[in-house]
Amino acid sequence: MSKERVILGIDPGSNIMGFGIIKCNDRNLHLLQFGDIKFNAKDDHFVRMKQIFEHTSQIIEKYLPDELAIEAPFYGKNIQSMLKLGRAQGIAIAAALSHGIPIFEYSPKKIKQSITGSGSSSKEQVAGILKQMFQIKELPKNLDATDGLAAAVCHYLQKQHDTIENQSIKKTSVKKSKKDWNQFLKTNPDRLK
Repeated sequence: MSKERVILGIDPGSNIMGFGIIKCNDRNLHLLQFGDIKFNAKDDHFVRMKQIFEHTSQIIEKYLPDELAIEAPFYGKNIQSMLKLGRAQGIAIAAALSHGIPIFEYSPKKIKQSITGSGSSSKEQVAGILKQMFQIKELPKNLDATDGLAAAVCHYLQKQHDTIENQSIKKTSVKKSKKDWNQFLKTNPDRLK
C-alpha cells in the first residue's frame, strides 16, 4: 500500500451532502479538502438527485480520487427519509462508477468506531477527533462535512488493518510450512536424498 492514493469520502444526503478528500500512503495521511454541499429543499427531489450527480462528478474531476468510501444508509423511523437517503447514496455511487472509481461502503457505526473507538459516538465526538488529527482550526457548522471526511479516514484505516492482517497471515503460513516441512523430514528420513 506504499503507493499514494486519494480517497473521497461521502456522507450522502438529499438536503446536505458531506464530503472529505484525503491523500495517503502507508504512513502519512493529509487532508486535501472537506465540506458540504447544500441542496435547496424546495427543489423537486429528482432535481436534487441530478445535482448530487453533478456535484459528485465535479469533485471527482477536480481531485481525481482512486477510491470512494461512502456511508451506508441507516434504518430510521421514517421510511420516506431512508428511501431518499438511499437514492442520494445511489446517485453518488453512480457518479463514481461513471468515472471508474471503486466503491467501499461502511455503516455509520463502523465509521464512528474506526475514528473514536466506539460505534455509538456522537457526530461531535467524531468531528473533535478529526479536528485534532488534521489540525483543523475551525469546524464547519454542519457536521455532514466531518462525516464525509470520517468515511474517507475509516476506509484508510480499514485498508491499513487489512494490509497488516494479510502480512500476519503470510508470516504465519511461512512459519507453519517450515515447521510442517521439518516434521515431514523427521518422519520420512528415507525420502531425503
